[in-house]
Amino acid sequence: MSDIVEERTTLSPEWGRQAAAEAEFRMLIDGELTAAASGASFDNRSPATGEVLGTTAAADEQDMLRAIAAARRAFDDTTWSTDRDLRRRCLEQLQRALESELELFRTELVAEVGCPVMTTQTAQLEWPLAEALRYPAGLIDEFEWERTLAGGGVFGDRNRRIVVQEPVGVVAAICPSNFPLEVILNKLGPALAAGNTVVLKPDPNTPWNATRLGRLIAEHTDFPPGVVNVVTTPSNEVAGLLASDPRVDLISFTGSTGVGRTLMRQSAGTMKRTFLELGGKSALVVLDDAKPEHALRSAVGVCVHAGQACAATSRMLVHRSMFDDMVAAVGAMFAAVPVGDPVLPQTLVGPVISAAQQTRVLDMCERAIRDGARLVTGGGLPADLPAHLAGGHFVAPTVFVTDDPNSAIAQEEIFGPVLVMLAFDDDDEAVRIANNSAFGLAGAVLSQSDERGMGIARRLRTGAVGVNGGMFYGADAPFGGYKNSGVGRQCGIEGFQQYLETKTIGARTPRQR
Repeated sequence: MSDIVEERTTLSPEWGRQAAAEAEFRMLIDGELTAAASGASFDNRSPATGEVLGTTAAADEQDMLRAIAAARRAFDDTTWSTDRDLRRRCLEQLQRALESELELFRTELVAEVGCPVMTTQTAQLEWPLAEALRYPAGLIDEFEWERTLAGGGVFGDRNRRIVVQEPVGVVAAICPSNFPLEVILNKLGPALAAGNTVVLKPDPNTPWNATRLGRLIAEHTDFPPGVVNVVTTPSNEVAGLLASDPRVDLISFTGSTGVGRTLMRQSAGTMKRTFLELGGKSALVVLDDAKPEHALRSAVGVCVHAGQACAATSRMLVHRSMFDDMVAAVGAMFAAVPVGDPVLPQTLVGPVISAAQQTRVLDMCERAIRDGARLVTGGGLPADLPAHLAGGHFVAPTVFVTDDPNSAIAQEEIFGPVLVMLAFDDDDEAVRIANNSAFGLAGAVLSQSDERGMGIARRLRTGAVGVNGGMFYGADAPFGGYKNSGVGRQCGIEGFQQYLETKTIGARTPRQR
């Protein structure tokens, strides 16, 4: 599987110690790099070894309230929201600073996220670094900030009407552990380009990429104090202040559907706008004219980064005429997928993020067997891991077969390297099974007929679909989900507008004398 991504990156065997030696342990609050007011810290552990890499400042209520106040003040009392030249310059400075520490970010992500180094060549690092800030920075000049409506409305020619786009205000950016830097950059880019100020709360399992970004902002950019604040905390109560504090205008959250619902409830009292990019149980639909080798290549996608991707196609729907052969081929391929040290260039499956997540995935596998699903391969711990990974949180690539599309294994998001396969008899049944989900984030269709594949894609109730290997990802491409997969879109024009308010002004001209 090592040919999936070109092998051009290698890291030192001492990657864990290297990451710890270069890590930033402080937060960024009101323009200052600072420890927690209480002096408290929390451990940052390697998911690959279970060992403590180092510590990070553990914010309490006082720290979070200070960050919110700083963001509010920076929005209300500085020119940040109106000075587009300053915003463009600061984003360009941050871009250069990020690029200057590219390899340090790579080492750090492998260490604290446990992501295989090959994924840093794509969505973990290099893809978002290439465009997540550049695209919205370009919109600062290109976006239509004001437009004049035709005619004068009910007041006729003496009335002028203007629609103005303005920043929302203070944005709380709450980010996950699976693709932390990618999500952070795709939130910060449009939020800042639109003129907002931000309080960034990274996942406590992966804090260092965010604190490094905070240091780069403090040391290498002209961002006014308070425009960007980075607050690290393991406390859900402290993080919850972002949802309840009336000084925060928008919650931008990527993570689980359960936490998304909680944030909606917490923010309802202050009528915050919420952008929620949540979970998925995406379907890969393999039509009867699809090439088997393409289906196999697509199936392995759920193994990348141990299945910890909200858009991963964790349900594989295969036409019954080729189902048995495909099950055998997929099972053999999953049994051969490289699992192990994320630093090795051939590794496709690294650890899941925590011991709790490992237990959850393994428990769901056991439940699937009890519910009658057939285990094809995997379902437990991988064999023959080297000794230094004995404390890591690994799960063997796993394939199940079920004829019950309503079963838990076919309905619930697992967030592990687990694929469930289901058979269908015709295109209509494939669409019914694919849409039979509480989620609607992404999907994929394989067919030798582009017209047929596009026809199925248009019928899927999801926010994104790939047809015959087509890639929808990009800073210019809106991404988000239907149903329980979220509210709103990230990236693209739609994602930029997520961080804007709309004001309509009617100006009646005085009569000429």
